[in-house]
Amino acid sequence: MKVGKVPENVLKRSVFKQIHTKRDEVVLGAGVGEDCAAVKLEDGEIFVVSTDPITGTATDIGHLAIHITMNDLASSGATPLGVMLTILLPEHTQEAELKEIMGQIAHVCAEVNVQIMGGHTEVTKAVNQPLINVCGIGKAKAGKLVTTAGARPGDDILASKWIGLEGTSIIAKEKETELLARYPLELVRTAQGFDKYLSVLPEAAVAVQSGVSAMHDVTEGGIFGALWEMAESSGVGLEIDLKKIPIKQETVEVCEFFHVNPYELISSGCMLMSAPDGNALVRELARAGIHAAVIGKAVAGNDRVLCNEEERRFLEPPKTDELYKVL
Repeated sequence: MKVGKVPENVLKRSVFKQIHTKRDEVVLGAGVGEDCAAVKLEDGEIFVVSTDPITGTATDIGHLAIHITMNDLASSGATPLGVMLTILLPEHTQEAELKEIMGQIAHVCAEVNVQIMGGHTEVTKAVNQPLINVCGIGKAKAGKLVTTAGARPGDDILASKWIGLEGTSIIAKEKETELLARYPLELVRTAQGFDKYLSVLPEAAVAVQSGVSAMHDVTEGGIFGALWEMAESSGVGLEIDLKKIPIKQETVEVCEFFHVNPYELISSGCMLMSAPDGNALVRELARAGIHAAVIGKAVAGNDRVLCNEEERRFLEPPKTDELYKVL
C-alpha cells in the first residue's frame, strides 16, 4: 500500500467489513468520514478511558493491543464498551497484513463484547513495524471505581494466575528456533500458548464483587514494577515473599535461557490486587476457576521489602522491561 491514509475501498474491504460486535451504548460508531464516536450512559454511570500502544513486538499485535487496554479498564473496575484505534503501518505493508491485524482485533473484541467505534489507519514512513494505539472506553457505577492507590496498611497483596505470561509467549514465538535447540517442542508450544491467559477481565469482575481495595494489571516492568507502582500510588510499604509469587516453569526456563529476570518481564494476564482478606478473595477466584495467591502484605511506612527465606532486600523503582533485552 502507498504512504498516506488507507484508501476507502481498503477500509471497507479489510477494516469495516470485520467490525461485527455492537453495543447499545454506542450511538455513533465507525464509518467513512466519521472522526468521532459517541456513547450514551445511564444515570449514575461514569466514563472510564484508557490508552496504550503496542511497540515491543509485531507478533499477534492485534490480539495484544485489545487485551492490554481491556485489562487497564478492568483494573479500575470498569466494564469495557468500545475502542478507538490508531493503526500505523510501514511502507510496503500488504493489504493482507492489515486484514490479519483487523481480524485479530475483531476476534478479541467479540470475545469481550467490545465495539470498534472508530479510529484512523495510515501507511507512514515514520514506523518500521506495525504500531497500534488503542483508546479504550468503559463505564463504571458512580462511587465504584477501583484504583491503584487504594491499598491500605494491613491489606493482603495478591497476584492472579502467573507472572511473565505475556513476555514468555512473545519470546517463545519470536525466538522459537533458538529455544528448540535446547528444549522439547512441547515446552516451547506451551510457552507460546500463554497468550490464552492474557485477559484479566474475569478476575477483575470477581474482585470487584469481593471488596478489593486496589487493582493494577502487571504490564511493563513486570511484577516488581507493578508492586512499586501500587505501593507508591497508595503511600504504603510492602512485605513480599518472593517464593509465593506464582510463576510457570516454562517462564523460568525461557528466562534462564535468555538471562532475563522473570520478575521484571511484561506480565499481562496477571492482576495485582490488595484486599483486607486475601485468603477469602483467593477462594472466590478459585470458585471462578482462576488461580491466585497471597504474596505478602501492605504495611505502614515506605519500606518495600522482598523476602527470600532469610534474605531481605528493598524493592527498586521500575526498570526497562526485560523483554527488550531479548528482542
